[in-house]
Amino acid sequence: MNPTTADLVTLLSEANLVIENARSWFGALTPSQLNWKPSAERWSVAQCFEHLLTTNKGYFPLIDDVLSGQKTKSVWQRLPIFPGLWGKLLVKSMDPTTKRKVKAPKKFQPSASDIRPTIIEEFTEQQLQMIASIKATEHLDVARIIIPSPVTGVITYSLLDAYRLIVVHEQRHSLQAKRVTEENSFPH
Repeated sequence: MNPTTADLVTLLSEANLVIENARSWFGALTPSQLNWKPSAERWSVAQCFEHLLTTNKGYFPLIDDVLSGQKTKSVWQRLPIFPGLWGKLLVKSMDPTTKRKVKAPKKFQPSASDIRPTIIEEFTEQQLQMIASIKATEHLDVARIIIPSPVTGVITYSLLDAYRLIVVHEQRHSLQAKRVTEENSFPH
């Protein structure tokens, strides 16, 4: 098994664990529990998952372009040093153990309130689609395929780093949502 294949196996396992955690930690929450916020500046459980849905949605067209052979390389994607550098920096910045807060880009900010009660099911369905997309690219050298960030085309990284980023980002916000449910004033 080559290192990239081993990485994908690990990422698929971690992506499945994100689904299991989402279902077991948040699947039985009421709409008011899903939308409860510990403070005005902190996100609710539902906002964490709406943010993940919105962010992950930006990757599907990029993966589809790779799979269909329609992907073209921009100038930024041809520069050899930047994709590796950006990938490592972004994955490290999203790591769930990182204490530094990262402000979400405006287009990925969740709505302010009353997010639909089906948000966890929607996330798990999307996660299953993401897992299928990862599996569909297993035969490709995902460490060498460079894609633009869904945030800005100037930032580029490998498709493998994109998968790493997606999973650590999901882990980070799942743990953030878990902490919300552990607040003393969380409604029971």
